[in-house]
Amino acid sequence: MARVGIFGAGWVGLVTGVCFAELGHDVVIRDVLVDRVEALRAGRIPFHELDVPELMERNAGRLTYTLDVRDVADCDFLFVCVGTPPTYSGDADLSGVWTVIDELPELSGRIVIGADDEADADAVAALYKSIDGPIVRCDVNSAEMIKLAANAFLMTRISFINEIANVCEATGADVVKVAEGIGLDHRLGPHFLRAGIGYGGSCFPKDSLALKQLASNSGYHFQLLSAVIEVNELQKRRVIGKLTRHLGPLRGKTVALLGLAFKPDTDDMREAPSIVLASRLLAEGATVRAWDPVADGSTLPRGVDIVDSVLDAVRGADAAVIVTEWQELRALASAEVRDAMATPLIVDGRNLLDPKAVRSAGFAYEGIGRPTSPTDVLLEAPEPAAGSAVEPARRA
Repeated sequence: MARVGIFGAGWVGLVTGVCFAELGHDVVIRDVLVDRVEALRAGRIPFHELDVPELMERNAGRLTYTLDVRDVADCDFLFVCVGTPPTYSGDADLSGVWTVIDELPELSGRIVIGADDEADADAVAALYKSIDGPIVRCDVNSAEMIKLAANAFLMTRISFINEIANVCEATGADVVKVAEGIGLDHRLGPHFLRAGIGYGGSCFPKDSLALKQLASNSGYHFQLLSAVIEVNELQKRRVIGKLTRHLGPLRGKTVALLGLAFKPDTDDMREAPSIVLASRLLAEGATVRAWDPVADGSTLPRGVDIVDSVLDAVRGADAAVIVTEWQELRALASAEVRDAMATPLIVDGRNLLDPKAVRSAGFAYEGIGRPTSPTDVLLEAPEPAAGSAVEPARRA
């Protein structure tokens, strides 16, 4: 078994390290944050990620955490897992990577970052030999492009099904059934065909910009990828239109954002749609409450009230928006929640719930790319004229 060094104890670095330890390798993880390294030495992880605590505990004897770059110098393989955020131009900022390389002492072996040499490729392949999966060997440029192209294609599928969802809303079709039907075509498959409010996270937004800029730097205008990015940005904002259709102007209204992380089973809020939604709602004059079971919401804009429970979030609210598909939210359409809300309106940004069941429970329901219902018309009615005796349908 090999000795593996990891630079960076974040989501990528720590997960990579514990997985290599699970494969039987000895792993040294180095980070520059004292508090983070001390927490890891005490068996605590600095973020929420499914299964990582169990892997850490099971492989504690093969995992070492350090602040000293010299502790990884004698490793057989070095993985640089530091951030590469986009620059103002859209290029990937590699300064963190170069800092790591500059810090390393003189080494007797080699640092493998991709491989143009066959012997290096053999060594890297051996590191993964216990994993039952195909290995593609190629030059370094192609390896980098595989990663960017794979993420770009997945982003394209997401933006495509979101565009189809928008057309479904205009025609009365149900995007869930449409996705199910086209997913049965063996040429397409069902993966990444779930309509929603757009992708987020550390990889997709950053990699899309990096690939677009890489093409631009080479003199090529990547029109398709530009459209994918634009669709995703607009998709996050369509929730505002759904809310105003039901509630009218949002100034003075209270909206509960349920789920803050960019996906479930993590507390990662990098490029999360919740940040955009919270910002837009505040700009519209709404009061915003937010809940997530693990994300602390610290990156949300100032003015958002972060609460401890779903019930605290929806109490007195004019609408509840499902932003992240946490399992806890599958039971959202309850009598307790309905009675707590000022207006029992659910905007399901992830198509997590069954529309018929939600409406039967006494809620107005809006999904993404799903047909509206005549039972929602009361909430969609225009505001009454001044002096009218008719009041909008609301709960006391």
